[in-house]
Amino acid sequence: MQVRSRHQSSFGVARLVLGAGEVARTGCEAMATSYGVASTRAARRGGIRALVGDSMPESAYSAGPQGGWVDVAPTLPGDVHTIELDGNNAWCIARESWLAAAGTVRLDTRWQGFQPLFGGRPGFLAHATGQGQLVLACCGALDVHDLRAGEFVTIDTGHLVAYVDTVQSRLRQLESGRAQSLRTGAGLVFDFAGPGRVVAQTRNPRRLSSWLHSTSGH
Repeated sequence: MQVRSRHQSSFGVARLVLGAGEVARTGCEAMATSYGVASTRAARRGGIRALVGDSMPESAYSAGPQGGWVDVAPTLPGDVHTIELDGNNAWCIARESWLAAAGTVRLDTRWQGFQPLFGGRPGFLAHATGQGQLVLACCGALDVHDLRAGEFVTIDTGHLVAYVDTVQSRLRQLESGRAQSLRTGAGLVFDFAGPGRVVAQTRNPRRLSSWLHSTSGH
């Protein structure tokens, strides 16, 4: 699979270019596909969804003998960002940021490394392993922190998109007495220590959703 992006940076669209028989998995329904690309929506339980836990919807698109393409776009306005997984370094990603992935990439919300955070239940992060392209959606603009060894940064979970597992991380409460949720990440921040890359977004989708709800009159 190859990824070609357009309409950056405000209204990004990712075109997933598939070779013969290749499969792309997406967290949303496609805007458009080339003629002949077959699609399958994951069932509520089992099937493709079993790879990503019980709370991440997924569609699969497979190309025929002539190949094809699939166009996907984030729900909220912003960048799209592609990470090339090399089979060595895994990535932790915010579930809401997942847009698409090659069929050779595995997403897991119940990864053993999350056990201390979420107690074995799906939280707001997924673990991405394997080889191939992982396409992420950013709310607003992309903000990348390349941390050197011994360098630190603190990021609100609402602005977190992804981080490579070479960085050290600590999840903590932002303010004492403030409401927090391990399921959504609300009220929590991450402390990261390098070396490694942390990808953030300039807008917080939770705040945007709350603002839209407050202005709708409902």
